[in-house]
Amino acid sequence: MTIRKDGLTRRHYLAATGAALTAGVAGMRLSHAQDATIRQGYQTNMWGMPTYYLLRSGLLEKRGLKVQEFAVPSGNLTMQQMVARQVDLGTYAGPSLIIGHDKGGMAGIAVVEYVGRTCALVVRKDLNVTKVEQLKGMKIANQVGSSVGNIFVDQVLKGAGITKGDFQEVRMNVNDMVAALAAKTVDAMINIEPYNAIAESEGIGTSIVDLSNVDRMPVFMAATPDFLEKNPDTAVNYLKGWLDVARDFKEQPAKVAGVIHEFFTSKGYKMSPETFKTALGRVDVNPGFPSDLDSYMRQQAEVLVREKRIGGIPDWKKVLRPEFMEKARAGA
Repeated sequence: MTIRKDGLTRRHYLAATGAALTAGVAGMRLSHAQDATIRQGYQTNMWGMPTYYLLRSGLLEKRGLKVQEFAVPSGNLTMQQMVARQVDLGTYAGPSLIIGHDKGGMAGIAVVEYVGRTCALVVRKDLNVTKVEQLKGMKIANQVGSSVGNIFVDQVLKGAGITKGDFQEVRMNVNDMVAALAAKTVDAMINIEPYNAIAESEGIGTSIVDLSNVDRMPVFMAATPDFLEKNPDTAVNYLKGWLDVARDFKEQPAKVAGVIHEFFTSKGYKMSPETFKTALGRVDVNPGFPSDLDSYMRQQAEVLVREKRIGGIPDWKKVLRPEFMEKARAGA
């Protein structure tokens, strides 16, 4: 059974960085190790929607797991909540995981999806911009501190010969960017689905480049070290639920799309089925623990060290914890 709080406006819902949307997921307890309520963080953009589907699907309930939801605009805010030990589990990309480990010991227990194609630079359509090099002097909306924002500034812009002094960075939550683009208070945005698809379908902006050209962007399910130490069996059982989610994405796409589309329309977004299909189709849900993560994460850490965002290269055995997913797959 899901318990919802009434009276939240769309603005309050999407802008809240620390407020929790609480859902008690009732179900039988399978063992003492599964008694703990999981405090689940997720972002209200397309990256967080596989997690949202997990919470609405009943798949955790069937496994006797109880969950409390914490929804925020972007994953870096979930990471900050986890550093403060307000949340146990949350989704975000590699750079945020590394920063989260540096600040609070966070560990990745699975890669749940790849989202490089969901992240794009969208420029106001009336400006007729076709290349990244043309952004000099423009006002660019960026969720500063997010993995997408970091990769865009550190890799995409630098690769085009643009430094921070060459453009005006406008700090903004991703859910506010389309309105800013429409009002012409910014010239471009680095944003995530479904906001990019909305801007394109409404004729507000044009997508110039997506981040899959420089990064497939694996999204991790991260956990606090406290949670893993106290609830290792719960973590394994929880990841079994993610394997069920992947099966639904593959075998019941219409059901999945219906649940997620309802989320956005309930918050006031108007999206045609075609627009939503485009946005959701850019997410690759594939829970696992790829063997090439070490080299990928090492590259991300080197960038963060150069930018002085972390104190040094971490111990990867503490950052990447594949044993939980291995046990989940073995017992699925």
